[in-house]
Amino acid sequence: MSRSIQSTDAATALRAAARRSDELEAAIARDPARFRVLTGDRPTGPLHVGHLFGTLENRVRLQEVGVELLVLVADYQVLTDRASARRLPGDVEGQVADYLAAGIDPARATIFAHTQIEALNQLLLPFLSLVSVAEVARNPTVKAEVAASGGAATSALMFAYPVHQAADILFCRANLVPVGRDQLPHLELTRTIARRFNERYAPDAPFFPEPDALLSHAPLLLGLDGRKMGKSAGNAIALRASADETARLIRRAKTDAERRITYEPDRRPEVSNLVLLAALCRGEAPEAVAEEVGEGGASALKALVTEAVNERLAPVRRRRAELARDRAFLRAVLRDGNERARAIAADTLATVKRLMHTEY
Repeated sequence: MSRSIQSTDAATALRAAARRSDELEAAIARDPARFRVLTGDRPTGPLHVGHLFGTLENRVRLQEVGVELLVLVADYQVLTDRASARRLPGDVEGQVADYLAAGIDPARATIFAHTQIEALNQLLLPFLSLVSVAEVARNPTVKAEVAASGGAATSALMFAYPVHQAADILFCRANLVPVGRDQLPHLELTRTIARRFNERYAPDAPFFPEPDALLSHAPLLLGLDGRKMGKSAGNAIALRASADETARLIRRAKTDAERRITYEPDRRPEVSNLVLLAALCRGEAPEAVAEEVGEGGASALKALVTEAVNERLAPVRRRRAELARDRAFLRAVLRDGNERARAIAADTLATVKRLMHTEY
């Protein structure tokens, strides 16, 4: 298939996904209790402003309107590219603290960890039987990992990552998954696995829903160096960072030589990224922020961004500092969430065994 045809197909699929996402938003407004959402993150380090505006705020929004929310701490997926898991306990606790500080309520959301839900992980085996090696290899994350390692060092767990992700979503029979546009192929494999399981084992009464994508409308924030923002790239402002640390990071942020500040993401990505960050923190349009700075140049822009970020994150940081001092509470939140997730997973696995005729 030529690249032009692939590009056209991808654009068509994206438009269809966007239309479906708009329909889902309307359905959520009418009857939020119809929906169960699965979402989560790998505990590879502190969550940052990219997570706050990209996913955390949306999770809190869904929680507040009454959607059932399950939030996964994907600790098994950390082992795909780490030789040691020694830091995991602290990273897991830190991620739970970030979730709670951002507004996720453990009384209304289920926060749980991969490694603690045995029945969830047992679903990986039958799900692997429903897909081919070629289908898994086409997954964007797997392709990127294979390319980065030259194919020699890719772990089998990383290769199975898309199927494991399907188990994460389907164990609780989630029918809605918030994703960015680049994550649509991940969800499509999950939908394929659900459909094939139903066709093979439950043709008369489909058991697994084919989950829909709820597309994020959050604009993409770059790192402070103009590259993709990442936990390990040293180019992000962690939610737990102090005001002084935030100021230092923003002072080092990449800009350009033009004095007048404008919001032109294509022509001036680094400057526009700082403008966007301030706009998100202040709840304003980026064009208005750029106009406010005007001829003030990069130094005035960075001062404005620093003030906006620190003001926006101040309540999050206060709450997170309180949570970090109470490890017993963080562990209790995770323990309670694990218990709820285990019960859901056990019910699902019991039905899967019955449908697969493996109850002995």
